[in-house]
Amino acid sequence: MSNIINQAAYIKSSREFPVDLAQISNILTRSYVEIATAINLRTIGLFPSNKSAITGNSYYILQNKKQQSLRQVYVFTSTANIAHQIPLSTSAYIASMYGQFTNGTEWYGLIAASPTAILGQRSFYLTNTDIVFVAGGGSPALQKGIIVIEWISQV
Repeated sequence: MSNIINQAAYIKSSREFPVDLAQISNILTRSYVEIATAINLRTIGLFPSNKSAITGNSYYILQNKKQQSLRQVYVFTSTANIAHQIPLSTSAYIASMYGQFTNGTEWYGLIAASPTAILGQRSFYLTNTDIVFVAGGGSPALQKGIIVIEWISQV
């Protein structure tokens, strides 16, 4: 395939160094750039609940220019609305949103869905200001859970 965006997916696992010190300097300088580039292209595994984190994911949706995404985790213990504080008016898209909850014994997945209740399921959706929960008839009790939202910044 010739249209893969991440052409340098991995860091070289070995190098041979010449005897000449000037050539070694060039190789080490180039190695540093290769390592930094490979590391910086990875998703950053931070999932904070008190503020947004840059994910390291790159999207090319608007005019084929790079947009970064941000992520935040929301912890909940009830189905009361949660103020998400995501600037939806200046965000290009919601990239992903998902969640899980427990009734104290078992864990269940939350479905990002419409405001319509789904029999036997708990779901949620976003308004301009809040995360809103919807419980279908017969859905499991809720003790605690988390929701993860990733959104794409237009900047």
